[in-house]
Amino acid sequence: MNTEFNGYSSDIPQQIAMPSPSAWPIVLAFGLTLVFAGMVTAASVSILGAVLAAAGTVGWFRNVLPEPCHEWVPVVPEEITIQTSRETVERITPNHAVPRAWLPLEIYPISAGIKGGLAGGVTMALLAALYGIVTGNGIWYAMDLLVAGLFPVMASETTRQIGTFHLYAFLVAVPIHLLISLLVGLLYGAMLPMVPRRPILLGGFVGPLLWSGLIYGSLAVINPVMNQRIDWFWFALCQIAFGTVAGIVVAIQERIATRQTVPLLVRMGVEAPGLVPEHEKESKR
Repeated sequence: MNTEFNGYSSDIPQQIAMPSPSAWPIVLAFGLTLVFAGMVTAASVSILGAVLAAAGTVGWFRNVLPEPCHEWVPVVPEEITIQTSRETVERITPNHAVPRAWLPLEIYPISAGIKGGLAGGVTMALLAALYGIVTGNGIWYAMDLLVAGLFPVMASETTRQIGTFHLYAFLVAVPIHLLISLLVGLLYGAMLPMVPRRPILLGGFVGPLLWSGLIYGSLAVINPVMNQRIDWFWFALCQIAFGTVAGIVVAIQERIATRQTVPLLVRMGVEAPGLVPEHEKESKR
């Protein structure tokens, strides 16, 4: 007949057998450590480690063979209280106050970067054509030099031959120049809000000078012939003109506020519980 004691059956044993504690595994591990340590120190250390490892191995096996050593541990019943908790969904308020604002608070739209890139690209193309006229190399010199690396035949031509009009060079140079101008314009649109006080300083001088220095250092290794044909003063001047015009066009565009107070789930377009007030749900029913 089973009897209950504090919620537990009397069939629970008073003691259970547990493996006896042993220090021999630690002795074995320490001995093996000394064996490998002696390989880089002295042979005596390895000999001592081998002795300890052998003693640890023998002692450990004697604890489990021919019969494992056990010790009796008393059983202490513990009363366990089972509790359940109901999960709740925290309601998200779309227009709640933000404890810390993100920077920048306002950004330029993508169209601002496109407009700035196009305006800067046109300015750079006009200034590059002016350089060809002033130096006597020809109005098409800068355009042909832009794609000279793609056509090995043009690299062997003289300066006067490069300055003449080539239809295939024109068809390649225009898309390349347009694509680079748009990408840099978009980059300016993304970066200028980070320095709202002096946007022209970053877009018109710091960025172009860094870009010109990077091209100058890499082109001297990649294509030394083209590097010698480029007038780096005019090149940097064209870059500064591009950056200044693009920066001004981007800066005068109307900014749009970032969605500071809108939760991430709302900005991502994910529907989640708590985004719609309860009274609105009730009215829709």
